[in-house]
Amino acid sequence: MENNISVKNALKTLNITEMNCGVSIGLPHWQPQQPGDVFSSINPATGEVIAQIASVSHTDYLTVIAESVRTFASWRQIPAPKRGELVRLIGEQLRIHKDALGTLIALEMGKVKQEGDGEVQEMIDMADFAVGQSRMLYGKTMHSERRQHRMYEQWHPLGPVAVISAFNFPVAVWAWNAFIAAICGNTVIWKPSPKTPLCAIAVQKICEHAMERAGYTGIFSLFISQNNQLAQEFVADPRIPLVSFTGSVSAGRVVNEVVAKRFGRALLELSGNNAVIIDPSADLKLAIPACVFGAIGTAGQRCTTLRRLFVHSSQYEPVIKHLMDAYKKILIGDPLQSGVLMGPLIDQTAVSAYTSALAEVKKAGGEILYGGEIIKGAGYFVQPTLVRADNHWDIVKKETFAPILYIIPYESLSEAIMMQNDVPQGLSSAIFTQNIQNAETFLSAIGSDCGIANVNIG
Repeated sequence: MENNISVKNALKTLNITEMNCGVSIGLPHWQPQQPGDVFSSINPATGEVIAQIASVSHTDYLTVIAESVRTFASWRQIPAPKRGELVRLIGEQLRIHKDALGTLIALEMGKVKQEGDGEVQEMIDMADFAVGQSRMLYGKTMHSERRQHRMYEQWHPLGPVAVISAFNFPVAVWAWNAFIAAICGNTVIWKPSPKTPLCAIAVQKICEHAMERAGYTGIFSLFISQNNQLAQEFVADPRIPLVSFTGSVSAGRVVNEVVAKRFGRALLELSGNNAVIIDPSADLKLAIPACVFGAIGTAGQRCTTLRRLFVHSSQYEPVIKHLMDAYKKILIGDPLQSGVLMGPLIDQTAVSAYTSALAEVKKAGGEILYGGEIIKGAGYFVQPTLVRADNHWDIVKKETFAPILYIIPYESLSEAIMMQNDVPQGLSSAIFTQNIQNAETFLSAIGSDCGIANVNIG
């Protein structure tokens, strides 16, 4: 009952009080919805419908784009520090509504409340960063060979920027893109995942409140649709100079091709198959908790989820024992319940991907050390799973959005680094070591081939 009350209070606080929430398109008021497709926001912990969402029509979409284009013409002329002031107001509202929005994220996406609150904090941090950056949009001055002649560079905004985000970080990814785009003088059009529409609507309402307070309209816009044809039109729209897309590799490849064909720009964040190396000197009291959270946080549904754990043979069996002991203590359940460490997968498709991956593991001869089962009952719950594995298996080189951790032994650091890098993805990595030479090797040009390389952090 307490959870139900907290959810209702959160929805009311965020001004989501009707079961038919409609959709916002970033104009002064929420627009009347033309008859069209209706889809459901589902609570993945129970399988129950939270709300019915009206998908935007093609006419609505054209209105969003036209308004964003029109607004850009004036917004780009606002001094950057003044643009930063709008972002500051949004950050202020996010601080006020952090608890409610974190609750809504847990309700609709399924990550635990602590992670939901943490995602909102990321938005707040990015707002603070963008506000400071709005006063530091510098350009270079350069000497010229001509007399009495000065050259300088000045950065100009691009135009309406598209942000297409995924379900697993339903609001933070938008903030990373939108706040920086806005202080640079761009307008922002957001197409969130239809799996988490209420989170997007709540954030859009916060933006509209801030825009109204500052005397602006149309800078931040939103349209929600399950219509793939409309999404394709969005990506191909020549009025959108930059598309930021977060999602699968297959979809990202299509986005990149379409945007490049029209000479637009694309920012793509697609996948990860992240690894941790535990060397003979590693402090296991530090490494084990980091590996557990890295593997089971957000139920394994993060691009930065730990999926492969390379352990020196001298530490291999002790690490497995420590991990199994830790996994037995993981409380799985309602993400809004205190003490729960792992919530559900997002939907049945994700559960099927989990079972398919484990079927491939068994076919390859892998040993499931812990977990590997669907948890019966309401919602989309599975057991976090530990697998004794080999890095050369095809399934190990794929990204499965589920809490499956492959544990692989190694003999030398060079072997571990080679195996870590031997996958198509290269997002994040880490080494746990007390050996400074091993740490420096891992961070060097012959070390981790990833965008993020951590030492003694998960």
